[in-house]
Amino acid sequence: MADSHLQAVKGAKVLMVGAGGIGCELLKTLALSGFEDIHIIDMDTIEVSNLNRQFLFRQSHVGQSKAKVARDAVLKFKPHINIKPYHANVKSPEFNVEFFKQFSVVLNGLDNLDARRHVNRLCLAAQVPLVESGTTGYLGQVTVHVKGKTECYECQPKPTPKSYPVCTITSTPSKFVHCVVWAKDLLFAKLFGDKSQDNDLNIRPSDDGNTSKNPEDVFERSSDENAEKYGRRIHDHVFGYNIELALANDETWKNRKKPSPIYIKDVLPDKSLQRNGHLENCTSEDMPISTMPTLGLKNPQDIWSLAENAEVFLESLRLFIEKRDKDIGNLIFDKDDQLAVEFVTAAANIRASSFGIPMHSLFEAKGIAGNIVHAVATTNAIIAGLIVIEAIKILQCDFHNCRMSYCLEHPSRKMLLMPVEPFEANKSCYVCSEQTLLLEINTWTTKLRDFVEKIIRNILGMNLPIVMHGANLIYEDGDDIEEDIATNYARNLDKVLAELPSQVTNGTVLTVEDLQQELTCNINIKHREEFDEEKHPDGMVLSGWSGHLNDNKVASNKENDISSAPSAAADAENPDGPDVVPEKPHSGSKRKISEVEESSDNSENPSSKPNLPDRENPHQVDDSNSGDDDDVVMLVALPEAGKKKRVQTAD
Repeated sequence: MADSHLQAVKGAKVLMVGAGGIGCELLKTLALSGFEDIHIIDMDTIEVSNLNRQFLFRQSHVGQSKAKVARDAVLKFKPHINIKPYHANVKSPEFNVEFFKQFSVVLNGLDNLDARRHVNRLCLAAQVPLVESGTTGYLGQVTVHVKGKTECYECQPKPTPKSYPVCTITSTPSKFVHCVVWAKDLLFAKLFGDKSQDNDLNIRPSDDGNTSKNPEDVFERSSDENAEKYGRRIHDHVFGYNIELALANDETWKNRKKPSPIYIKDVLPDKSLQRNGHLENCTSEDMPISTMPTLGLKNPQDIWSLAENAEVFLESLRLFIEKRDKDIGNLIFDKDDQLAVEFVTAAANIRASSFGIPMHSLFEAKGIAGNIVHAVATTNAIIAGLIVIEAIKILQCDFHNCRMSYCLEHPSRKMLLMPVEPFEANKSCYVCSEQTLLLEINTWTTKLRDFVEKIIRNILGMNLPIVMHGANLIYEDGDDIEEDIATNYARNLDKVLAELPSQVTNGTVLTVEDLQQELTCNINIKHREEFDEEKHPDGMVLSGWSGHLNDNKVASNKENDISSAPSAAADAENPDGPDVVPEKPHSGSKRKISEVEESSDNSENPSSKPNLPDRENPHQVDDSNSGDDDDVVMLVALPEAGKKKRVQTAD
């Protein structure tokens, strides 16, 4: 390494955010490249599923802090450098703008969009360069964001999270992913989560002998009902009676194949399950509870028969009741919960069979339900190396040579690594430019609570917002607010906009600010009476910026920012929640690739594009928790000259 490089590296103070698949490779590469002052933030603990690619961790580390274990592992071969770990959420108040200002550069290896946006805003406020990254399989990318020189992370729209209309999930599934979403977000949640939630599964059978007296008690187990009898009743309710009820609507099935009701007596004999008794109690406390040993099912990549799925359905429900009774009522689906995955797989397959959809293996269903895109360790290593290269350029103030690099699965223009010049800042970006947003909303029916939750938090991504109308403070969030003032704000939340103490009506301009992120934006309110219920079910349309929309429709609890399987990505239907009207790309922010084309073989067609798959973000509910980071990125086509096509991260 040249002396100038060494000086820049040794004097740098670097912040890494994320110590997962990319983070492990990155920390190792930073240490071996001569960096001597590295800080790491990661809120996650090590899980068994991390061990195949996050090479700094071992089996004995499971359950421990990723940041701390990564530090200890690297210090074994680089003992004289300073590595400071923080086992914490990067969105915690301690990591404010002043904290970020101490660093020379910030390197992101995150696995969720919400945290990425937060770090982007803190870097802008602190005026610290940011290097973003992400991978999925053999594909990867590194992007550079420097205030005043390049676009920020939020200058370009992020993929809309994939969601599915409730009617498709509950009534007319056509893909296996629909059945998985139904099994996970409706049936599993109803049986093992909050039973007070209302959904179409509650419909009461006409035969009162097989159910409770009240419709809301269908999923309640009576005191004299054993686990197997209860399981059979639930099976017949959701896979039998509810299907028959759906068939009664002839209009629905005019142009669709009719489903077939499936009752347990038609699949299994009317007797107790034949379990492998000698295996039933052979699992130790350290082993996960599973139906597979007791039912003699061994290979998770086998596709179970309908009878086997029914057995797994009944047995997993029994095990939840008998072995995990204390958890029932508070459970949220977790891809690392073996019993939960088995239940969802069985339920999804039975429903798929009913609707004539091919069934899938446990391995495939887990991938869809858990939003897993399997990572390749080599890609992580390549991307980590590219991050360090760009970080060194930044530290030397060599911004002219900074590149956004894309790692391809197949050569394009005889290259597997495609360098592209960064965008200029998007002048319509509300995060790094002064852009007033327009919100169409019914000010006489919409409550302040809906505005705060659906627009300010979900779409604009603010954590501790302040809402002002001129000099009047309408709402403020934070721990240091006096009790009487907080009570007034709470009252305001349940008032419609037009009836607030400082009325919000047509033409009102609201100022929204997040002090933690040091971000301020203005929103022009336009009163609108009517909305298309299909397109804008929440009665809100935000325009003036193109960005991430956090859907509120029936959807998967996500692990990362993209779905489990490419097959899920093909089914984008009617996004729910407040609509975001995209702005046309700013003409001054084109990315130049002429130098890249000139460096390629002249015999190649310069207009040819790399063969990258278009990927969407199928479905998500909550982006606040970063799950086990199967390091993920979403890639669209590389930008052509004069066009703005982004490669977008979702790791």
